[in-house]
Amino acid sequence: MPQQETLVERLAEAGFTAVAVEEATGGAIAVAGLATLRDGTEVFAKTVRGPGPDLFTVEAAGLAALRGLGGVRTPDVLLASPRLLVLERMRPRVDTEAFWEALARTVAALHLSTVTDRFGWHRDGWLGRMRQDNTWDTDGHRFFAERRILRWLPEPRVEAAFDAEDRRALERLCAALPELVPDGPACLTHGDLWGANVVATAEGAPVLVDPAVSCTWPEVDLSMLWCSPRPAAARRFFAAYREVAGLQDGWEERMPLLNLRELLSAVAHGDDSWGAVEEVRRLVRPFRRTGSAPGRQAVTPS
Repeated sequence: MPQQETLVERLAEAGFTAVAVEEATGGAIAVAGLATLRDGTEVFAKTVRGPGPDLFTVEAAGLAALRGLGGVRTPDVLLASPRLLVLERMRPRVDTEAFWEALARTVAALHLSTVTDRFGWHRDGWLGRMRQDNTWDTDGHRFFAERRILRWLPEPRVEAAFDAEDRRALERLCAALPELVPDGPACLTHGDLWGANVVATAEGAPVLVDPAVSCTWPEVDLSMLWCSPRPAAARRFFAAYREVAGLQDGWEERMPLLNLRELLSAVAHGDDSWGAVEEVRRLVRPFRRTGSAPGRQAVTPS
């Protein structure tokens, strides 16, 4: 296939002679696959088919931060260049309650060991093929409103999907964030923590890949796992996380609200096959009227 040939060619240019490539699926902006090299070594490789000359160097830096600062198991980075990322091969996860409990303890340790009073990161990142604004801020509500929600409103597909009152409702929701989300410190977060970005070592231990790191509320990481499809065994994750790190009252109610960033990103990327636009409208519906904002119960799941 042409995409596999492109990956083989770029691996060769970087000094990796691949004799076979098994294409990986599910990526939004890259051609990826499991490559078998001439000496029998297997590596995971991907090459860009979209914008962002620093895409892979940012990803590699995020993996290093998760490992170095948070103690998370991440793949070894063998090469990170503008056109190619080569990683140590990992295995698919096995969805048992023991695996998801181990993942919960990994994520809880990451969050507990990296607490900070600043929100953001020392460099901007990527979420899919679009920039993630990580400008530092000491106000978590302002950071989440401006950098994680309102940031998406100028994107062409978002402008086309929502009318003026939807947009005003999003702005009202952002103004009400201090009433909806408890104030608290930030920590280093993976930033794109859904099932596809959780794999395993050969021994079955959890490994995190494809991050969009920043320092923000820990519940932002949890919201992606909560709101994306997950196996039945994942129910153990949230109980185990709570045992280690604790969760503030009302956390389940906040999960859809904190997932707004992912919903708006999906719309901006043209990925609305699962109803992101309608879910955004449902969340902002209580804010479509002017006047005082509704209370916390207004953004709970229906």
